[in-house]
Amino acid sequence: MREAVLRSHRQAGLARLYGATALACLFACAVPTAPALAQTIAAKPVPSGTQMLLAAHTLVYDNDKHTVTAVGGVQIDYGGNKLVAQRVVYNRDTKRLVASGAVELINSDGTKVNSEHIDITDDFADGFLNALRVETVDKAYFAAESAERMGGVLTTFHNGVYTACEPCEDKPDKAPTWRIKARKIIWNGEKKTVRFENSNFEFFGFPLAYLPAFEIADPTVKRKSGFLIPGIVYNNHLGVGVKVPYYFALSPTYDLTVTGSGYTKQGFLGEAEWRQRFNDGQYTLKIAGIQQQDPDAFIATGNRPTVDSGDFGDPNKFRGMMGTKGQFAINERWDFGWDVLLQTDKDFSRTYNIEGYSDLVHQSSIYLTGLSDRNYFDVRAMRFEVQEDTLSSDPTARSAKQPWVLPSLDYAYIPDTSVAGGQLSLNVNARVISRDRLDETFDKFSKVERVPGIEGQSSRLTAEAEWKRTFTTDGGLQLTPLLAFRGDAGYVNANSESLTEIEKMAANPAIDTSPDMRSSLARYMATLGLEARWPLLFSMPNSSHVLEPTAQVFVRPNEQYVGGLAVPNEDAQSFVFDATTLFERDKFSGYDRIEGGTRANIGFRYSGAYDNGWATNAIFGQSYQLAGQNSFAAPDLVNVGAASGLDKQSSDYVGLVGFNSPSGFSGSVSGRFDEQTFEVRRAEVKAAYSGLPISLSAKYAFIEAQPLYGFATDRHEVTLGASTHLAQNWRLFGTGTYDLETNVLVRDGVGFAYNDSCFTYIMTYSQTRDSITKEVSQNIGFNLSFRTLGDFGSSTSAVDTIQ
Repeated sequence: MREAVLRSHRQAGLARLYGATALACLFACAVPTAPALAQTIAAKPVPSGTQMLLAAHTLVYDNDKHTVTAVGGVQIDYGGNKLVAQRVVYNRDTKRLVASGAVELINSDGTKVNSEHIDITDDFADGFLNALRVETVDKAYFAAESAERMGGVLTTFHNGVYTACEPCEDKPDKAPTWRIKARKIIWNGEKKTVRFENSNFEFFGFPLAYLPAFEIADPTVKRKSGFLIPGIVYNNHLGVGVKVPYYFALSPTYDLTVTGSGYTKQGFLGEAEWRQRFNDGQYTLKIAGIQQQDPDAFIATGNRPTVDSGDFGDPNKFRGMMGTKGQFAINERWDFGWDVLLQTDKDFSRTYNIEGYSDLVHQSSIYLTGLSDRNYFDVRAMRFEVQEDTLSSDPTARSAKQPWVLPSLDYAYIPDTSVAGGQLSLNVNARVISRDRLDETFDKFSKVERVPGIEGQSSRLTAEAEWKRTFTTDGGLQLTPLLAFRGDAGYVNANSESLTEIEKMAANPAIDTSPDMRSSLARYMATLGLEARWPLLFSMPNSSHVLEPTAQVFVRPNEQYVGGLAVPNEDAQSFVFDATTLFERDKFSGYDRIEGGTRANIGFRYSGAYDNGWATNAIFGQSYQLAGQNSFAAPDLVNVGAASGLDKQSSDYVGLVGFNSPSGFSGSVSGRFDEQTFEVRRAEVKAAYSGLPISLSAKYAFIEAQPLYGFATDRHEVTLGASTHLAQNWRLFGTGTYDLETNVLVRDGVGFAYNDSCFTYIMTYSQTRDSITKEVSQNIGFNLSFRTLGDFGSSTSAVDTIQ
């Protein structure tokens, strides 16, 4: 044998050429090393003309054997791909590349491949690797005693191991949370599947399950037809349910998931969800249905079809739903979309926890939205589906009383340039409402009747302009004059029978319906306002404090058309007067009511910051009706404003005090207090601690009775939550809500969880109770999530409120 060390420039150039060829073969062998992540591991094509950097102690060319050998500390960098080995040999006759001795390959995407020995053909079709280890960029790990590639398609790992758990830094030999050991792991590069043969699933180092053979999709393949991981649920009304989903990857732009669920008490539930994507948006269509096994037991809980068919004993009663959601970008500023739910039972989707449609109140809508820097436009048609469990024939049922909103429009615009040195803003709101049933409630104890909605149609168009400018004096006093003008036009077409029912309301003489029986109206509101704020900064050695006394005066005429049907109150029924609304110009929550008369708001804001990381804040003040009619003392059909604290000439006091600490403590106290006796009318106390090993939260809420507003008794409620880390990665948590007025534990739940970088386990048990009937509903949920493998179980988020 003749062996010569290449010294001439010509021989060195030839060696670099062979070395580059050998390196290209070596990088290609990364394809068979990690079948489940082949697309990630495969080296990207190196652009032509790329220079290769080669460093080695010795470079040898053997003319007899036609080999090129790099020996000792071999380092090769080629197109961002790096190779480190003790020895690299390329044979021109056999066209095979052999790298040995602590071989490490780092692809340009960051994937690391370690092996003691790599032997592969230069066409990449066949090869062999020994003592293989792979670490991908997303922290998935493969290892095998050996691996071989055949025909350029199949790669077989012998005595292989797969896990997505990072090795322990302190104990690298410690078994990961989970791993799969298999006699053979076969990757089919054409079908994009990974097959495990004679495999064991190990959990914390202990064999948990023996699986003779199973097959999964290549995790790099985002969309592939096949069974998904099943789930399990439990509900005391439905029994135990097992969900088995199957996914159809029909095209790169659309797919279908079909799910079959079997419930021990109610039979088989079928679901199908179609998804389709476009360049400018996407939409989904979901259907579900069940032939109930025991409809009598189901109806016994209060559920029933929306249409009162009366056939309680039909053992094959079909119930189902259809829902669709979509959103499309017309351009960079405009979006069009919809969210529509149709179902045979008003609470079918909530009962069977149909994903995306199980909220207590589901808003079906079709909308068009536009948004730019200083403009906002939104128009939508809406229908509210209340998924309650009362009978459809129950007069107190909320679902049948909900209106159609056809449509609702909001538009806001702020000009780019100032107007008279101040800021001008424009707002437009419109709504058209149609209700098929009179919405009325009657409290037999207080003898108070409220009418949240009339049967018939009503519409309103509102346009408002506001201008304000802030002046700052030399002493720091900030004065903000304000001008606002608003105009409304409305139309009412009430059902004559519902009007007759309203006129019969003798229990509430404050409501006078006769003067305002009109089909159309126009009204206006002009406001002249002034706000004075004087921020005062107090600096101390270890803290700084800002005290900001504030006073506002708004002069305006009385509110028009109050107390009748001329302006049905549809969007301003929810009303709370507290510290957060003290300095609002119009404290009503919607456009159907307007705050009128001359009113003053006086109080202060405070904030403090401390060097040790603590922070404090506070608001306190009172509101005064100086002249004109008090809108909050002028009841409408829902008595909004009654016992709100603003229905007097001098309002109740409102205040809030809060703090935050660097140690994790936070808390706040807010309340409304009688303006004469300082008696508490409304209060809320919150406290929380977040830190290791425990997190706590507590909330107490008190609201004094408001009979005219629909609440005949005081409301007291306490909610507690806690979470504690029992050990590293283990956590116990629970939550509960107790109604102090009715002495009922309304909701409670407990659970425990394990969480690390590759595995999550949560198990919960929860109960809900009706505050009147005391009926109990129980739910058990659990979820197991194996990183890169999938999830198994059911929803548990309702209980786990503290992380």
